[in-house]
Amino acid sequence: MPVTKSAKRALKKALRNWYFNERRRREIKIAVKNFLKAVKEKKKEEAKKYLALVYKSIDKGAKRFIHKNKAARLKAKYAKIFNQTFGENKN
Repeated sequence: MPVTKSAKRALKKALRNWYFNERRRREIKIAVKNFLKAVKEKKKEEAKKYLALVYKSIDKGAKRFIHKNKAARLKAKYAKIFNQTFGENKN
């Protein structure tokens, strides 16, 4: 446990950031799950909507806890899944 005042503040800050980042991670996970479910069920419009949510949540994660190159890889991965399933160019 922290002893000094600055260590206590640092612990509070670390916990606050952890909760924030964990919430963002869950958003990404849920968005991806919904997207993959829509793709599996061949629902194009629903998948397109969820793909936008996946992009949004990954971009928000890239601002804080996901490396920008990993974010780009993830976005490309899900765009490829969408394009292979529905045969359409996204962008």
